[in-house]
Amino acid sequence: MIGAKDFTEQVVLGELLAQEIEASGGGPVERRFWLAGSYLCQQAMVSDRIDGYVEYTGTALTAILKQPMDRDASRVDETVTRLYEQRYQVRVGPGLGFEDTFAMVVRGEDARRLHLRTISDVARLQAPAPTSQNRDVGHPDSSPISRLGVGYEFAERPDGLRGLSAAYGLHFTGEPRTMELGLLYRSLAARQVDIVAGNSTDGAIRALDFVALEDDRHYFPPYEAVPLIREDSLKRWPQIAVAMQRLAGKVSADEMRAMNLAVDSQHRDVADVVREFRARKGL
Repeated sequence: MIGAKDFTEQVVLGELLAQEIEASGGGPVERRFWLAGSYLCQQAMVSDRIDGYVEYTGTALTAILKQPMDRDASRVDETVTRLYEQRYQVRVGPGLGFEDTFAMVVRGEDARRLHLRTISDVARLQAPAPTSQNRDVGHPDSSPISRLGVGYEFAERPDGLRGLSAAYGLHFTGEPRTMELGLLYRSLAARQVDIVAGNSTDGAIRALDFVALEDDRHYFPPYEAVPLIREDSLKRWPQIAVAMQRLAGKVSADEMRAMNLAVDSQHRDVADVVREFRARKGL
């Protein structure tokens, strides 16, 4: 049984892993998708309600394993692999080939008008006005980028909003609007918020003429996509390990964006999108 969190990319990756297990001779795979976030997926896995799911290394490090922030990718990989084995008897599979980091996203028209390329550019817009002559420009209440939208998990997790705001000196008007991940871009397009914490591989970014701002201070840790599978499940169904090896390094960030776009914007069936991707890859 393969799980997935509650957003499009996760369902695509869950379907990709499930199809590859089936193609490797593992028999029919039960899908348990749209689980509400990392914590629920982790609990489902350790309680043997699912055999595994795809996670991101930075999320595993900070949100699940409660380790200090680390921006060294090889060190993060080693820590995550070791602690999942020690604590949960879960194997961290080889990376699928791409990272999906958090991304602060603004409307393209605002990025062009305000010359926004990096997260630091937003912080400069929000900086307090230095004189009385321009006191109505550049602080959160008057900044054109003052209303923030985030997912529930990002608002609370250690590598999320609080640390990001401190690292960049960001200040927003009022409390951030928290919502389901699927609603973030809709709210941004509808001008209910000015900036959202999305994901770098979201297909909607390009489709809706949004801009993902560069993390120029390198705040976020690496977020490589990796399968997590229970060791006892691997013993029962060794074909899962075969499937993980076959998928290693097969998905680029651009290919992930394209699959997300096909599902989100073109409303295509997830299984068909994944099947076509596997055919193109010779899987």
